[in-house]
Amino acid sequence: MDKRQAIGSWLSGPRAALEEAGADFGYPGRQLGLPQQGPGSIARPGRRLGALAVDWGLCLLIAYGLITDGYGQATGNWALLIFLALSILTVGTVGSTPGKRLFGLRVIAVDTRAVSPVRALVRSVLLCLAVPALIWDRDGRGLHDRLAGTVEVRI
Repeated sequence: MDKRQAIGSWLSGPRAALEEAGADFGYPGRQLGLPQQGPGSIARPGRRLGALAVDWGLCLLIAYGLITDGYGQATGNWALLIFLALSILTVGTVGSTPGKRLFGLRVIAVDTRAVSPVRALVRSVLLCLAVPALIWDRDGRGLHDRLAGTVEVRI
């Protein structure tokens, strides 16, 4: 291996280097028994971010219109609290928030397919902390999903 190949493998990451060596990682969700495409497959980041933006906008609108007088720090704090309540209640009961439903997504438990209120609570609290949601595994699940035992899939 010459220096260009070594630098190229370092820049593209360890996964690309292992794939060039012949390792087969499969598609995202394969380890979880999910299909590669279509309903039940792992939700892609674009849809997840779009659903998050819709949910956050809805919570911000509720906080701005019903609780605070004007936009300020208090509006953001109330919006976060409303987002936490919305996420716990909707994911724990129907499996998706309004934004997720709009984008055709649903949260399911890895083992039972139905999300319990306790799992919804753990997932929502970790999601509100933001850092666990920014750390992903090779299946595209955030750390908040891994710790709660859930996965976000397409409907």
